[in-house]
Amino acid sequence: MLIDTHAHLDFPDFDADLNQVLARAKDAAVSRIITIGTNGVSNRRAIELAERYRDVYAAVGIHPNSVTEEPDQSFQQLERLLKHPKVVAVGETGLDYHYLPHSANLPFDGYGKVEFGESSDVLLGVEIKRQASIAKQAEAFHQHLELAAATGKAVVIHQRDAWNDTIDILREYAGRVRAVMHCFNGDTSQMQEVINLGYLVSFTGIVTFKNAAEVRDAAKAVPIDRIMVETDAPYLAPIPNRGKRCEPGFVRDTASFIADLKGMSLGDFAHHTTENARRFFELD
Repeated sequence: MLIDTHAHLDFPDFDADLNQVLARAKDAAVSRIITIGTNGVSNRRAIELAERYRDVYAAVGIHPNSVTEEPDQSFQQLERLLKHPKVVAVGETGLDYHYLPHSANLPFDGYGKVEFGESSDVLLGVEIKRQASIAKQAEAFHQHLELAAATGKAVVIHQRDAWNDTIDILREYAGRVRAVMHCFNGDTSQMQEVINLGYLVSFTGIVTFKNAAEVRDAAKAVPIDRIMVETDAPYLAPIPNRGKRCEPGFVRDTASFIADLKGMSLGDFAHHTTENARRFFELD
């Protein structure tokens, strides 16, 4: 049996055929799915799905790209939602600098000049917005981690183009929370940083991609008691389904690929990753 530790079943990609998607997951020996909330509406939808389907559990949080759009009372709502018996984690939360405003996004004319205002003033304005966004994400990240520490729930970490800042914040909570670096796409040294802090790493279909040699090295090297697998559905479908809508049943392809990397049978690898996920999320 396998557990898909990170999917987004509440996304509209699954509105038309969720029952069939879950049936295919069951056929692929996926015994449980953690569906991840990303904002207030998504959190409520994730819980509704967990209530409707016996093998679906929920995580609730505010994605770093959504923190500036959520009302101030969102974290009070999170605290209430975390009391639901099928909510097993906080998150996803973390830092994402990929979409922050920066000078490369400014509109230029054909002569390399910014099309509006004084270029120095525009660049200063962009930097102010960038730093404000970074500060807001960090504040929300701390709030999620404090909730996880207070409630004893696991916490699901997202990071993109923000590795050092993410690790610096996580270092403050080592020993206080159970955390997983979801959708791990780093190298072996970064994997070791996470493991040294006592956290776990989780791999998506990225590990099967031809240009992901460093991710494969990390998956091969990670201790078997510190690894989980996920789809991040509807994104990142593994080979041989790359380019298609990803769905929870595809976690079997990712697990099989990593099992081969580690010289294990799929059965042994599935047993270990399932036990890791059961302990991490405190599933029965």
